Amino acid sequence: MTPVVSIIMGSTSDLPVMEKAAGFLNEMEVPFEMHALSAHRTPAEVEIFAKGAKDRGIKVIIAAAGMAAHLCGVIASMTTLPVIGVPINSTLDGMDALLAIVQMPPGIPVATVGINGALNAGILAVQILSVGDEQLQEKLIAYKEDLKTKIVKANTDLAKVTFTYKTN
Repeated sequence: MTPVVSIIMGSTSDLPVMEKAAGFLNEMEVPFEMHALSAHRTPAEVEIFAKGAKDRGIKVIIAAAGMAAHLCGVIASMTTLPVIGVPINSTLDGMDALLAIVQMPPGIPVATVGINGALNAGILAVQILSVGDEQLQEKLIAYKEDLKTKIVKANTDLAKVTFTYKTN
């Protein structure tokens, strides 16, 4: 299998968050790879990764970082591939990472999901890939239908909850 998505994190301490993206890609049967690379501690390796990703068959990069959160933007500055940033809640409730990722200069876009929003990053990556893949599009449709079904069931279950002054 050749990976088409790269999940990059600043350190393995981000893995508990990023597993949600990996799990979704796995569920959708999208080949992916995972690496720990740091914009500050391993900048040469980040450059090699970013500049070589497209030639290796990567189509979307999901990059996660906390605190100063430069990893996503540094990768985006060195590739034309779409980069999805996941701000990690490591300090300041993740707001520092969110602002660092979302405030990219013109010409260096990074699609940004919510703090610790790795699942949404995985979903967005699959949505990007599905533009040219009808089978993947069908899997996404089924996934989103399942989300609807869960909410309808939850609402039905909620109707069974009783309180003296509950009217429905």
